Amino acid sequence: MTNSLNQNPSAHTPVNVQQNSLSATRTTLVVTLDQSEVAAEHQAVVSEFSKQARIPGFRPGKAPAAMIVRRFAKEIAEEFKQKIVGKAYRSGLEESKLDVLNVVNVEEGSIAMGTPAIITITVDIRPDFTLPDYTNLPTEITTTDATDTEVDSVIEGLRGERADFKAADRPAQKSDYVKLAYEGTIDGQPIVDLAPDKQLYGKVPQTWEEVEGTNEGVIPGLGKQLAGLKPGDKQDVAITFPAEFPAVPALAGKSAIYKVEVQEIRERVLPALDAEFFQSQQVDDLAGLQAQVRANLKGQKDYQNRAAQRRQVTEALAAKVDFPVPDSLVESETQGVLRQFIEENMRRGVPQEQFEKDKKELFEGAKKAATNRVKMQLVLAKIAEAEKLTVESSDIDEFIYRESARTQQKPEKLVKTLTTDRDQLRAVQQNIIFDKAVDFLVSKATVKTISPAA
Repeated sequence: MTNSLNQNPSAHTPVNVQQNSLSATRTTLVVTLDQSEVAAEHQAVVSEFSKQARIPGFRPGKAPAAMIVRRFAKEIAEEFKQKIVGKAYRSGLEESKLDVLNVVNVEEGSIAMGTPAIITITVDIRPDFTLPDYTNLPTEITTTDATDTEVDSVIEGLRGERADFKAADRPAQKSDYVKLAYEGTIDGQPIVDLAPDKQLYGKVPQTWEEVEGTNEGVIPGLGKQLAGLKPGDKQDVAITFPAEFPAVPALAGKSAIYKVEVQEIRERVLPALDAEFFQSQQVDDLAGLQAQVRANLKGQKDYQNRAAQRRQVTEALAAKVDFPVPDSLVESETQGVLRQFIEENMRRGVPQEQFEKDKKELFEGAKKAATNRVKMQLVLAKIAEAEKLTVESSDIDEFIYRESARTQQKPEKLVKTLTTDRDQLRAVQQNIIFDKAVDFLVSKATVKTISPAA
């Protein structure tokens, strides 16, 4: 679609704007500045340089223009080009009335004195869509009252954190810690040869493993096979690695035999529920500890319910609206999703080569997630506008307080960053608006309380 935006084509104007729609979210603006406008911009640049230039033998602003143009030809040309492009962009937005989200490309063409300047600007614009009904979205939460079993489990965990481990001359039992050595093979081939950069999975002269513990060690399932062994025992243990094992892809889905030698057994001895233990938890007695744990569990469940409601309202809203989203925003968000995913998995020990192997699948998954995220951001922005949600100075203060605590940075440093980096400040303000919009959706949602699954 082509549309000339001058209201009176027969009238001569120094700037002409033509709009070409490429898609529902992408448009080009072809902005033409005639010779007189180009000359005026050039003269303005030369005048500005004349005021600032220091030329021997001339007072400021009195040197001949021709001398200024010769002396500062390169600098004037660069500033002149920027002025023309800036003028074209401002004129294009003013004439078209577009709600631009991102500038995709700028083709400057030829910018020179004595000829018109034609600047082609490709922009992504905010898509036009109608908001669905966003009140009374259904949400489910679980009861927040902690059961006696949950309270007892937390107290046992607190005792476990302060447990002592004493040598035991008996067969290993659940929750004991076993010191052992192991060496693994797959089809007779040493694992140290199959995964030379991951020696921990092949051969270890000494390590500790919890018997039937909830948190597995390096070798998956090894701790579940140690019960009944005594110090000095040697045993072959069969281990099958998961089909997906990103820590060591070479072992994924393989069956291995580990020769295990038990060196020592230590029994977990929990501290007594006595005055010393209660004091360490800053309570007076068992009833006080139970009340404290119950209150903490309720707070955790309240937080989980709130997070669940936020997820539920955005998912429900996303299902009610569909529209094309700007490609440039999706591309930028995709890179952010990929970067976050890779950083998290690298911290878990996933090797770089695994990302290269799964590059196509990772990109497709990240793009899908980014598309959904961008769509929801556009919906939330429109809801915020409809409900007149704004960013207050107290919101910025709260962000600085939270971010300072999270990153261990001084608040003054964050304030300085936001003051000098306008793009980062806008990003913070945008995220605050999104959060407020989601909070608004939750406040207007319907709530059904269910019992948690057993």
